[in-house]
Amino acid sequence: MRPGTGEADWSIWDNAANGLRGSGLHEAEAHRQAAELELQYDAHGYRPAETYQKVDPPKHVQAWQPAGVLVAWVREGGEWLGQVRDDDGRYHWVPGDELREAKDRP
Repeated sequence: MRPGTGEADWSIWDNAANGLRGSGLHEAEAHRQAAELELQYDAHGYRPAETYQKVDPPKHVQAWQPAGVLVAWVREGGEWLGQVRDDDGRYHWVPGDELREAKDRP
């Protein structure tokens, strides 16, 4: 993702295609679209279906502190990683063995 000069001027650069995937976006939408692309593709192209799974419904999780909402799992390098959306709408990868369901959130 690349910030622009205005509030709705974020864009998504796709390194594999060497081009823009989206532009004129608000920051939260740019994060959402980039996170979706990370689920669809790995460094070698399309991600095999057996290596990712969306969490439906998403679940509140914590690591050593509140982490956010778990939205998907991806298997890379022999380990499961959780795709977690924080309260600001940003997405992070957290090793699966560090995640626990948050007991104080619905």
